[in-house]
Amino acid sequence: MSDLSLGALLIGALVVLVLLGIHIAVALIGIGFIGIWLVREDVQMAMRLLYLSAYNGVADYIFATIPLFVLMGLLVSVSNVGKDTFDVAESLLRRLRGGLGVATVAANTVFAAVTGVSIASAAVFTRVAVPEMVRHGYRTAFAAGTVAGSSVLGMMIPPSLLMIIYGVLAEQSIGTLFIAGIIPGFLLAAMFVVTIVALATFRPQLVYDLRRREAADMQRRLVPALGSGEIARKLVPIVALVVLVLGGLYTGFFTPTEAGGIGAFCALLVALARRSLGEGRMWRVLHETGSVSVTILILLIAAGFYSRMMSVAGIPEAISALVQDAGLGPYGFLAIYVVILLFLGMILDSSSILLIMTPVAVPIATDLGFNLIQFGVLTVLAVEMGLLTPPFGISVFTVKSTLNDPAVSVESIFAGSLPYVAAMLLVLVLVALFPALSLALV
Repeated sequence: MSDLSLGALLIGALVVLVLLGIHIAVALIGIGFIGIWLVREDVQMAMRLLYLSAYNGVADYIFATIPLFVLMGLLVSVSNVGKDTFDVAESLLRRLRGGLGVATVAANTVFAAVTGVSIASAAVFTRVAVPEMVRHGYRTAFAAGTVAGSSVLGMMIPPSLLMIIYGVLAEQSIGTLFIAGIIPGFLLAAMFVVTIVALATFRPQLVYDLRRREAADMQRRLVPALGSGEIARKLVPIVALVVLVLGGLYTGFFTPTEAGGIGAFCALLVALARRSLGEGRMWRVLHETGSVSVTILILLIAAGFYSRMMSVAGIPEAISALVQDAGLGPYGFLAIYVVILLFLGMILDSSSILLIMTPVAVPIATDLGFNLIQFGVLTVLAVEMGLLTPPFGISVFTVKSTLNDPAVSVESIFAGSLPYVAAMLLVLVLVALFPALSLALV
């Protein structure tokens, strides 16, 4: 059996196992073990490589970024910082067409700069933004779709757990990846804003419940806007955290791990100052931090073993040779790669897609001359689109479960998020055609 045939068989078997409900880490380790055993016909070698992957997989200091950024994001969430950010954005943008939708995107953009987790953003703003938008005459499907769509900013604007995972798998600087995501992240937020304003202007029936809109407008005029002192009080914690974490990373004053530690400590101070950790919340935050972090670290060990199997079998080199012989060129390969990621996004979660595809795609991208930092931004963008595509669409299901409204179907939320998928695709094309968008700051 050729390397290419073996690679296709092993990758196909991995996807089938995941679809059957096998945990992704178990599937990766199992396929990796069997693959090395078949290629080298040596079970002892498979055991030794598994041991090396388990030890080397999490022995690096950089892995401390994962629990620290997770802890920081959860502390920010429990402190109602997300609600305060939305309140300020709502007050400042209330006169703009689609203003509450734009406020949701703006608040999510700021919130993403300290959480790094799309699902956290989706859960927070479903509770905060959707009821407020519905009360002001917006269609529930549009409100829920806006929250689901804008939640993906959590994985694009640094810090980002997906960029940490990609950086580890591709052996790229996590700090550089964080900085590379700044311009594409804010460009994506700007595209979302343009999409909302355009829909509210030219297709208002898709945005508003027109029967309730006029009454909601009259009621809103009676509510005074926030004063400058109240705006400052609500924004100081989130702005301080963003400046501290991103400023420290961008200036080189902090390593990613140090930035995570400083950010988590300051988020703890904010939570204590707001008395947000009582009634068992501190224990729940620590428990969830441990649960999320351990899950990711086990996945990284499994992915490292899977990557070793791919290298031993020569699969990336075989696929690279096939791509080059086919004359597809860099952008032809990129187009096929994005289509595969979008397809996998319909059936798998983001981390699983990265763990499966990065070890295969990175060697090919290197051979074709891609900058791996730019390639990482493109990968995260494409994978994040999978959070909004049916039938899996984990951000959509998060919004649905958090909303807990039988009158709002999953299908309507998918429909409400489709304009944001189109905006993401446009940004992906721009980042691919103009590398400076991702590389100008690095």
